[in-house]
Amino acid sequence: MISDSGSVAAEPGHDAPAMTTREAVAAMSALAHEGRLNAFRILVQAGHEGVASGEVARRLGIPPNTLSASLNVLSNAGLIESRREGKSMIYTVRYAHMSQLLAFLVEDCCAGSSEICAPLMTITLHSCCEAGEQA
Repeated sequence: MISDSGSVAAEPGHDAPAMTTREAVAAMSALAHEGRLNAFRILVQAGHEGVASGEVARRLGIPPNTLSASLNVLSNAGLIESRREGKSMIYTVRYAHMSQLLAFLVEDCCAGSSEICAPLMTITLHSCCEAGEQA
């Protein structure tokens, strides 16, 4: 349910804080660009190991500085994070935040119509690669 503040209440039994409308807009805006969406999908596929920025740039066939700008937008939206390994920056998806976005999008879906909403909620509940991951 969406509250007056524009946030979606966390499901009972889930520790993740609710995503606000403002956070959802920032995340969707970050993904609303072909290059950023493609980079994000590469990182989603990589799982918790992540991918070096140079490898993402190579796979997408774009210059590293162009990718860097895209990764900064995704990071500022809370969708990804990075860590240094030697000379490389490794980027990973913040799966808990991605799950919150998916939950936000299907909250109160179709007035609870199970034939439509059940598959969507199953996808949302299984989108986090590691149970209990913190946002």
